[in-house]
Amino acid sequence: MPDFDALSLMKWIHFVCAAVGGGGIIMVLLISGFEDSREDLRGLAATLWAKVIRWAFRLAVLMGLVIVGWMQARQKVNPFLQNWLWIKLVLALGLLACAEMAPKALATGKRGAALLAILLFLLTSFVVFTKTAYGFRMPKAPAATVSAQ
Repeated sequence: MPDFDALSLMKWIHFVCAAVGGGGIIMVLLISGFEDSREDLRGLAATLWAKVIRWAFRLAVLMGLVIVGWMQARQKVNPFLQNWLWIKLVLALGLLACAEMAPKALATGKRGAALLAILLFLLTSFVVFTKTAYGFRMPKAPAATVSAQ
């Protein structure tokens, strides 16, 4: 019988949510290209973004925060000592902001937020897969106490 631990399951859910969101961006951008010429597709891209992509990225960010909290609480590891996590956090929050703005922009025919979201998704995934290149910060040594004699 396989032995699954909770952290591996949470990482898998985080990956699936991010992959659904990233793949959905491509699908929605393709659909938005056809909205100008086909009346029956008008508004579909904004609706799909709001229902699929926005929720996928919300859940991915939520699961990522749960993973970081789990690592600190259960495994007594400080993941914030790794530089790549800070970069990923900034990019992921920017991605989440773009994902929240994109449905209204797509409804008016503007694709800027959606294109920025795909760029941020690609940059975030690049940082995750090359995380060993960014190094880490050494934990601060506890201050030595001087005893009075």
